[in-house]
Amino acid sequence: MAVTRFTIASNKKSALMKQQIREIAKLLAEDPPKEEKARIKAEALIRDDDTVEAYELLQLSCELLSERLNLITHSKECPADILSTVATIIWASSVVDIPELIEVRKQFRYKFGAAFDERAMLNVDGIVNDRVASKLSFQPPSAYKVQTYLEKISDEHEVGWKPKVPLKAEDIAQPMPPPVGYSVPENAASGLNKKDYDAGDPAPSMPSTILPVPPKGKEGAYVPVLPAPAVAIPVPVPTIPKTSNKQDDVSVTKDDFVVEEPDIFVPPAPRSRPHSGNNTINSSEVNNRGRTQSAGENPKGNDDDDDDEDKTGGDATYDDLAMRFAMLSK
Repeated sequence: MAVTRFTIASNKKSALMKQQIREIAKLLAEDPPKEEKARIKAEALIRDDDTVEAYELLQLSCELLSERLNLITHSKECPADILSTVATIIWASSVVDIPELIEVRKQFRYKFGAAFDERAMLNVDGIVNDRVASKLSFQPPSAYKVQTYLEKISDEHEVGWKPKVPLKAEDIAQPMPPPVGYSVPENAASGLNKKDYDAGDPAPSMPSTILPVPPKGKEGAYVPVLPAPAVAIPVPVPTIPKTSNKQDDVSVTKDDFVVEEPDIFVPPAPRSRPHSGNNTINSSEVNNRGRTQSAGENPKGNDDDDDDEDKTGGDATYDDLAMRFAMLSK
C-alpha cells in the first residue's frame, strides 16, 4: 500500500510542477520581469522536486523491505544489510504525508524495541540515508541552485532573461536573500509609472513671488518700501426682482400698524360783518334768535336775504358755530 501511495503522490506533484514552471516563465517574460517573485516560486519548485525524488527513494526502500519480509520476521534484531533502509523508513514517517509509513514504524518499534526507534528518529551515527535526509530537509535551497533553475526555465521557454542582481562568490552557498522590492514597479496599480513622466516634458513650475525692487538711494541709506494702498472694491448689492403677482408682492411698513383716526371737518372761522355798534353778540340775543327760528319766524323778514347772509357768513360768529357743532356732536 505504501508503494502505491508514493506513486500517486509523485504523479500529483509532477503535474503541479509543470504548472509552476509555466508560471515562472511568464513572470520572467514580463516587462519589467518579476524576478523576486519568480525566485520564490523557484524555491517552492525545488522543494517539490526534492520531495518527489525522496518519494522515489522511499518507494525503493519499501519494495526492498517487502521482499525481505521473511528475513525480518525470523530475526530478533535488525539485519545489518537492511539497517539503513529500516531506519530511513522510520525517520521519514514523521516527515512525509504518507499514513502507511506510520503503521510500518509501529511494527518495527514492536519488533526491534523503542531504543532502535529512538536511534532512527535521531539519526544516530548517520544510519539514515543521506540523500533522503537532504531531500526532505527543512533547510531552504542555496541561491545558486535557485538561479540555476531560473536560467534553465528561461532557456526552455525562450525567455531572454538575465539576472538583474548577479550573485557574489560568498552568496552562492547561502540561502536566497529576502526580497527588497527592486522588481516591483512603481505606481503599478494606477499605471502612472515614474518613468513615463520623467521621460516626457518637465512639469511646469509654479511662478515665484515677485518682490518689489527698492528705489535707488544714497549708498548705505535705508529706503523703506511702502506697500501699495488698499483699493476699496465696490460690492454690488443684490436686488430682488419684483413678481408680477400682486398677491405675492406684500410689503409691510410701520404705517400699517397705526390706527387711522376718523376725519372730522372743522370749518374755518367765519368772517363777520362790521357793525355800527358793538361787534359782539351777547347771550340774550343768541337765545332770542334761537326762539325766533324755532317758531318759524325769519329775523330778517326775508328768506332770500337769509340765504345770502348764510353764504356770506351773516351775523354768525365763531362762538355760535362752535356751539352748534357741539350740539350736533352730542
